Order: sequence, then C-alpha cells, then structure tokens
Amino acid sequence: MQYIGVDLGTSSVKLLMMTGEGKILGITSREYDVYFPKNGWSEQNPEDWFAQAKDGIKELTSKFGPADGIGVAGQMHGLVTLDSDDKVIRNAILWNDGRSQPQTDYLNNVIGKETLTKYTGNIAYAGFTAPKILWMKENEPENFAKISKIMLPKDYLNYMLTGVAATDPSDASGTLYYDVKNKCWSKEMLDILGISEDMLPQVFEAYEKIGTVKPELASELGLAPDCILCGGAGDNAGAAVGMGIVGDGACNISLGTSGTIFICSDGFVDDNNNSLHSFAHADGAYHAMGCILSAASCNKWWVADILGSDDFAASEREITDADLGENRVFYLPYLMGERSPINDTAARGAFVGMSMDTSRKDMTQAVFEGVAFALRDCLEAGKKAGINVSKSGICGGGAKNTVWCKIVADILGITLEQTENTEGPSFGGAILAAVAKGEYASVQEAAEKLIKIVKVTEPDPEKVALYNERYAEYSKIYPALKSTYAFINERR
Repeated sequence: MQYIGVDLGTSSVKLLMMTGEGKILGITSREYDVYFPKNGWSEQNPEDWFAQAKDGIKELTSKFGPADGIGVAGQMHGLVTLDSDDKVIRNAILWNDGRSQPQTDYLNNVIGKETLTKYTGNIAYAGFTAPKILWMKENEPENFAKISKIMLPKDYLNYMLTGVAATDPSDASGTLYYDVKNKCWSKEMLDILGISEDMLPQVFEAYEKIGTVKPELASELGLAPDCILCGGAGDNAGAAVGMGIVGDGACNISLGTSGTIFICSDGFVDDNNNSLHSFAHADGAYHAMGCILSAASCNKWWVADILGSDDFAASEREITDADLGENRVFYLPYLMGERSPINDTAARGAFVGMSMDTSRKDMTQAVFEGVAFALRDCLEAGKKAGINVSKSGICGGGAKNTVWCKIVADILGITLEQTENTEGPSFGGAILAAVAKGEYASVQEAAEKLIKIVKVTEPDPEKVALYNERYAEYSKIYPALKSTYAFINERR
C-alpha cells in the first residue's frame, strides 16, 4: 500500500508519497499567498490550501499510482469559519496573527489564567484560536453570525476531501477551548466564546480513520476508491512522529517558519508558570511545547529581504567554528511578536551590540544565535517545570544548515539527532495514515520500524561555556527593551 503525507505549512503545502515500508517515492510542494492586511495581521485563503493540495496529490498519483491513505499535519491555531453552505466566510486568521491581543488580555486577566488553566490546561495566547473567535465576534459580528462550522487549517482539508468534520487532540489542544487533560471540548470555554459544540468537529485520535475520500474526488485525484484519511495532527506533533519522537521523555526541535521544542510525556504536563503549552500528542499521549514565532523565517527575512540574496548557503559558509561563542552582536528574533515563554505580541526584532567593525557575517551569525537563544528560553522554562533534556531530534528547513545545528547544540548544551528523512510533518502524516489503515499496530511500532538516525551533532563543552556567558547577556536585552515596544507599535 501507499500513503500520502501532507504538510500544510504557512508558506506552502508539501506532500510526499510513501510505501508501507517507509520508502519515500516522491516529494512535491505548492506555494500560496500570505496576506498582511495590517501590521501584525496574517491571513490566508483556505480555498488556496485545498486547490494547491489537490494539485500536489495529482502530481504524486500520476507518477506513482493510487494512494490508499492520506494523513495531514497542518499549521496550528488558525481560525477557519464556514457558513451553512460550507463556504469560507473570511480569510483564515493564522497562528502568527497578533490582532487579538485585547481579547487575549481579557481571557487572561478577566476570565483569569487560573480559570483558563482549569478549563483547558493552558493560558491564552494571541496565536490561539479562542481569542480570534472573540475578535471576530466583537469586530465582525455580521460574519460571526454566519458561522456554521469552526475548523483548524488541516481539518478544512480533511473536510473538503471526506465531508467529515474532524480534528485530533494535538491540533485541538491549541484552540483554548479544548480540555487537554480530559480530551474533550470545554463546555465552559464554549459558553465564554459564545459558540456551540455542534459548530466544532468530532475529535478522533491522530492515527484513527475519520472517513474515506469522496468518490468523485478519489477519481479526479487518482486515489484508491477506498482511500482513507486519518485524524492527522498539528504540524509539530506530526513532525515529532516523522522524527520518531514518541514515548515518554523524547524531544524534538523544529526550525521551520516558527521554532519549537517538543517534549513527550506519558501523562499531562502541569506547567505552573504557564510558559509552555501543555498539549496532547499524536501518539495518544501528551507533550509540553515551547513555541517561538519566528525561526527559519528570520533567516529568510535577513538573507532575502535585507541582503537581497537567494544564496542561503553562502551565509552559512562565512561562519567558521572559531566564530562560535565569540560574537558580540545579539539578535532578538521577534519579527511577529513572541509566544513562549514571554507571551508578548508587541515584541519586535532587534540587533544589539553593533560597532564600526561589525560585519555582515557577525549579523548573520547573530540571527542564527538569536533563534537558538530564544529556543533556550523555552528549554529553561521546561527545566523550571521539572523537565530535563539531554538530547533531541531536529527538523525543519533550518536543520539543513550545518552551522545552525552546531550553534543550537552548543547554546542548548544538548546532543542533536537527525533522521534519514527530514520531511517531518509530511512523513509523520503518512505514518499516521499507515497506522489508520492497519499497516502498523501503533504509532510507536511504526516509528521504531521506519525511523533511522543518520547524523548526530554533539555540543562542544568549550563552546557551551562561552554560550552560557552570552546567554546571560542575551537574557537582559528583552527586559530592557520591553517598555519601548508598546510605543513603537503605537507609532506605526
């Protein structure tokens, strides 16, 4: 049998075809637009996702034959709303959209963080879905009144393919109206938001079958007549599955558009400081996650938009091992505000420490280091919650950068492992589909049989010591600049 894994990302949809034995037959991708109507806003048209996903599926099936199952791992938190005719009411409000900060403040300060944690296991972040619903209710009442269905991005793809409104616990965990610990929709939160459970999809485990592709679509797309879809997963949980990060204590770092640290746990993770997300995992268990909003996107912004280059490899070649730990330039990677652990949508990027002898190489290195320092902020929050990590997988576009991986290993002081396959979310989606089809008894079994470690990056103790000193300096910069961010954003 053959399976298609779909990674519904922010800049593109990536698809792969995998055999039941885990061999990747082919990979393709399609891009679509992201819209920024106002400063701090970020939107996409869900219909673009579906059109481009269909086109990618047809390319794979035309080359490799029918697929028997599809698994989608998708960008989390986005608000997709449909009317009674299943038409998209407005563009999806994405995970990195910061417009709902007033609603976030209301949830955290009026409803209260303790109450939110009791109902859902998490506090409010502007990236989460619940504040977006409140924003729409308050600012677009005419659109809010039309809502018949509320979905997350990957759920929209599944719905269009099957006609089944479904989600999974890992993706639902990021809505702030899902009770993560008890794995059910929170009736209390639905009342607060003014929505009803019949607007929401049914919750399936990520590895469970939700339905089959509509017959007319199966024929159009070259799929097997009984091609199934599984519940799928949020992109980080999907990437973790694709990296074999399942089972208690396993860890993964993703250097995609955003950056995450993902730590598995058999039981629900209580983070008393609420600096990490306590979510469900795609293997049926749980995980704690720290998320930074800008990771590889920082490098893309710096090289493409600021330097005006498309040669990303050149910037990596400039940096030598002797440079690591010696840079005096710091970079705050808050281009879209920040989530973990500071939860500040007003925060913005900054270079600090430049002088007359600062070079382009220094600033490029600072970008790599700034993202790694932000990931360490999340790791330090995990330590406070009693979580200790000695090694981690690493995936995403940034993981292809050898120097960047070395910097992350040294700044975090942990061993990094890379798998033979680097297509984390899409490979994870294909694995989940294979489990749903009955090819494997569990996600754990599939991961053990299909995942191979091919590269290990060890931290250098001398560099770790140097970066410990740099991190102490870095940690002082955001608190010093925090008071300026509100003023800067007011002036825009």
